[in-house]
Amino acid sequence: MRRLISSLILAGCFFSATSFSLLPQQYRDFAQAQTADELFYTFYGQKIPLDLRRDTVAVSFKPRNTRSRSIQPLYLQLQQDLRRGGGNTRSIGSNHRSDVDVKPLGENIALVNLPSGTRASLNTVQLQIQKQPYVQEILPILSRKSQSASPETKSESVIVLPNEIVISFAGEMSESQRQIILLRHNLEVLRPLRFSKNRYLVRSKSVSGTEILHVANQLTQVAGVQSATPNFIQATSDHMSQLLATAANLPETPHAAERLQQQLAQLPQPKDTPISSNLLPLQWHLNSTPRRGQLLARTDIRATEAWRNSNGGRGVVVAVIDSLIQWDHPDLVKKTYKSGDRSDKLPGEEYGWDFSSQGEGDADTRLSSQEMSQIQAEFQDTFKLPSDQLLKKYQQLSGILKQRYPKASDSEIAHRIRNLIRAEIGSEFHGTWAAGVIAANSEDKAGILGVAPHTQILPVRVFGLRGAINMASLSEAIGYAASRNVDVINMSLGGLLPDEGLTEQIFDVLDAHRNLVIVASAGNENLDGVGFPAGIPGVVSVGATNMTGNRTFYSSYGGGLDLVAPGGEIQNSLSGGILTTGGTWLDGFWQGMSVPDYAWGLALDPLGKYVQVQGTSFSAPIVSGVVALMKGEDPKRRLSRDEIVSILNQTATYDGLNLSKADANRYRLQKEVGFGTVVDAPVSRPSGIFPKAKPVSAQEYFFGRGLVNADAAVQAVKNR
Repeated sequence: MRRLISSLILAGCFFSATSFSLLPQQYRDFAQAQTADELFYTFYGQKIPLDLRRDTVAVSFKPRNTRSRSIQPLYLQLQQDLRRGGGNTRSIGSNHRSDVDVKPLGENIALVNLPSGTRASLNTVQLQIQKQPYVQEILPILSRKSQSASPETKSESVIVLPNEIVISFAGEMSESQRQIILLRHNLEVLRPLRFSKNRYLVRSKSVSGTEILHVANQLTQVAGVQSATPNFIQATSDHMSQLLATAANLPETPHAAERLQQQLAQLPQPKDTPISSNLLPLQWHLNSTPRRGQLLARTDIRATEAWRNSNGGRGVVVAVIDSLIQWDHPDLVKKTYKSGDRSDKLPGEEYGWDFSSQGEGDADTRLSSQEMSQIQAEFQDTFKLPSDQLLKKYQQLSGILKQRYPKASDSEIAHRIRNLIRAEIGSEFHGTWAAGVIAANSEDKAGILGVAPHTQILPVRVFGLRGAINMASLSEAIGYAASRNVDVINMSLGGLLPDEGLTEQIFDVLDAHRNLVIVASAGNENLDGVGFPAGIPGVVSVGATNMTGNRTFYSSYGGGLDLVAPGGEIQNSLSGGILTTGGTWLDGFWQGMSVPDYAWGLALDPLGKYVQVQGTSFSAPIVSGVVALMKGEDPKRRLSRDEIVSILNQTATYDGLNLSKADANRYRLQKEVGFGTVVDAPVSRPSGIFPKAKPVSAQEYFFGRGLVNADAAVQAVKNR
């Protein structure tokens, strides 16, 4: 029986043109029932419209048998061949060879982009790409345009469309019935999805390109098919780049080590805390008193008080489903959950699993040598190249910034380029950032502390480089984490396309594990209605506040929002961010060059061992850490998920929270015209899940049930 979400709304953007003429006859009748210009897929019967990108394509490469750093990455090889006419191709144009920009996306895909105004056409570029012997196929790129972004940060999303569909069959279907459906639609099974029931990754043997959308749509009409959704490869790096754009003009901090010690000498350590570390006074989200003083209201989660009344989350495991999780960071290395002997243990599994890799995946969620080879050069460019050479090498980015800041000097543009590249590369360790927020605790007490410093993390990687993610991998990752009997799953990811199969998987996992709590970030779109997957019923969605107690400028609100927690803001000061563990301290980033004596970009220190960041991606792990503290006081796991979430809601508070004038006025408008109805309502809810249609107070509209209170939540669990 198909599950239904009762309140759905069409979410998306304007239609774009495509042709159905290449479809087999069995699909044409269904396709012609639609408008012939539509590109879309469905989410519980609702169309999610998509556009075809005309300025860029994706390229998948043939597999190579080595991961050695000594071999040039294929995306760089392709860029060189397209720009300079190497390999088996002629150059695209002698005057415009540098127009083509190639960026890696995950392990085996690259994005080939033509900037506006170039003489070369995309068709010409595709012909040249096809001649390369190492190229497997060219894939279309779709977009779902954001209507919420400001003109300065607005960009089209990147959604790669492979010839893959995730299909879910009804449980009562026999194997022979499934095979008949697959044969009739000319589909072959690539593999069954692991840690999932009745779900398969399939490909079409008769169509390719955008036609796979229509195949998936047609399958949803077939009896016995519970859901069928293209296995989109989404790139979340653009969302992260927009959020971190505020860091583009951050100044460098000279003599960073001395400055940091001077700053710490002026800040008191929180009083009477059983757990401490050198950098704790800077972690305002745990206790804001050192930063705000005794007279101003607390805007933190009262973690230090919770530590006095708890065991710090001992005996609890939190799965971090995210990007690179560098669990050998000194503040995390002793906090990583180690897999024991089990019948379903994956090959080589020890510390979690990497579902972003091809095939069965990888036992290591950390940065590989191959990945280091893809990002090291750009990182080092920002330190080695003088401004004129940097502007020349990154002329496309330079051109964009010069248009955006016409009065900026070349040196100012170069400074912004350095910060943007460093922020982009640093954000590859988004999973390390989230893990640090939850459980960091260094043995020498020289670093930071997580919300639950005695809990353990299970690293589960689903993002490849540049935020590449697909729903098949995410579905497997969620099932894997649940199969390892974790207590909490943290998903600091949002803005994904709503996916029916993933929704079903989360429902299945929640039904099978009554004590498991899943926490997700509400989204950074500044919209009424949380993103996907936070909007799925049963998932705790978390918005973000700043150090002054306001909703952050980016945090989504309204429909589906459960709670808020500190998420940080670095617009006015980097110290307003959430301090956590970074990843650029690895030796490979600094090989062959000197480490600077200044702090740069988001980094607190010259190596980037610690960073100060912003986003609902960090308010979510704060709540996951609070749940870990709560479960640490319930060692026999007597409290169900519903009881834990109920305590979270009941103990949350509006104390210390403030409505900005802009938000107060926004609420007045919504109260008059109806909650959940805004000017751009058709595109305002990325999750595709309609918010609850009921009157709420201004505080609940923007803060859900309030700011999570770790101490009160722990006390309530102990009182049970």
